[in-house]
Amino acid sequence: MKGFLKEFKEFAVRGNVVDLAVGVIIGGAFGKIVTSVVNDIVMPPIGLLLGGVNFGQLIIPLKPNLTLPNGNPIHTLKEAQDIGAPVIAIGQFINVVIDFLIVAFCIFLLVKGINWLKREKKEEQPEPEKTTKECPYCLSEIPLAATRCGHCTSMLEGSPEHG
Repeated sequence: MKGFLKEFKEFAVRGNVVDLAVGVIIGGAFGKIVTSVVNDIVMPPIGLLLGGVNFGQLIIPLKPNLTLPNGNPIHTLKEAQDIGAPVIAIGQFINVVIDFLIVAFCIFLLVKGINWLKREKKEEQPEPEKTTKECPYCLSEIPLAATRCGHCTSMLEGSPEHG
């Protein structure tokens, strides 16, 4: 049991696990912010432009003949839920799709920014000095200081014996 706890402790405090946990928590909070932006800021003006529709309550009734106890037709998700009427909650689905698109776009921008930083970091590093050259006879890679090719054994120009 003691070894199990020690192994769990090593796993739990490993850098990647802690980073993942922080990412999940921040992602959850970010998701709530996006949901609020969609439900409270984006959808109300769109609903107003479409004639005062509340997208969160927009439904497609599966039993169109089903009515409220007072005989009125069902118009909102809340009314349908109150009497247990089967409906497709199309408005909530549209809200969730917009949530997803906003989150996906933000993740895209984040990954694009990270890739840009990585590229910039690579460009700053000078190219390493060449330590090899190509044999003019067999085209194999050989050390710069070589006077004879180790692959085809040809004497290379600049060697004392080639002269």
